Amino acid sequence: MQRILITGGAGFIGSHLSETLLDAGNEVVVLDNFNDYYSPQIKRRNTAPLLSKKSYTLIEGDILNTELLDQIFEKSRIQVVVHLAARAGVRFSIKEPLLYQKVNVEGTTNLLDHARKYKVGKFIFGSSSSVYGENEKVPFSEADPVDHPISPYAATKKAGELICYTYHHLYQLPITCLRFFTVYGPRQRPDMAIHKFTHNIYHGEKITMFGDGSSRRDYTFISDIIDGITKSIVHCRAYHIYNLGESKTIELRDLINLIAHHLGKKPLIDVLSNQPGDVTVTYADISKAKEEIGYDPRVGVDEGIQQFVKWFVETAR
Repeated sequence: MQRILITGGAGFIGSHLSETLLDAGNEVVVLDNFNDYYSPQIKRRNTAPLLSKKSYTLIEGDILNTELLDQIFEKSRIQVVVHLAARAGVRFSIKEPLLYQKVNVEGTTNLLDHARKYKVGKFIFGSSSSVYGENEKVPFSEADPVDHPISPYAATKKAGELICYTYHHLYQLPITCLRFFTVYGPRQRPDMAIHKFTHNIYHGEKITMFGDGSSRRDYTFISDIIDGITKSIVHCRAYHIYNLGESKTIELRDLINLIAHHLGKKPLIDVLSNQPGDVTVTYADISKAKEEIGYDPRVGVDEGIQQFVKWFVETAR
């Protein structure tokens, strides 16, 4: 049993992680500010089934509030931090770069400094495949240079990894940074492509496809991501960065057709030009994560999309 703080724990990944860690007998403290990037009611539905559990504590607050962080760390005697809270989304970060810097960089530094101050044993940082930018070498390896992010969101995630390393170096804080590759599954954020495509196809509305549909993504099912995070907690020592992806890619147009197939409907598509900040391919080399923490993704994109569509239809979002 460990006392684990999950920032952003009311969100898509955080709520699934909370369930898994509680089922394993841990005490979970969730800190989430329920911001309006998407409907806060979705996050409240995510947390509702957990509120009755004695080992679960939900705190509504912000990682920029250092006095609140003092109260949480001192009262709960946190042993592990899983830092998932962040302003997300590449395109919105181009519109609001200062907000992303404030939350994603300053907020991360706040948490690291509290982990140092209260002698937390392990720190897991949720990074992103976006740090690779337009990396021409595929699949992407943790050893590849990531010095050319193409969106403020990506830049803040790279900055987060760097400040994590600094705190490890100065204070010997064990830290693992996890580069997530496009996570999807039940309860996925509504602004994500798979969710939006499914919603529009289901309701007979047009979907927007940016570019000619040849861009490729490495999509990772939520259960595989949760498995990677929990194994990272177990193996968190020194400082490490791991890719968490499926290590397979699918073209955008094929993804759209796959969703339509599982919905039993025909997609209506508007084609627009590529968007600033979007990359043409993401593709994870997961050999390091496999070897060092035993990460082993099991859900392929066909099965994963089928599960997501089933959840979507049942919840009629």
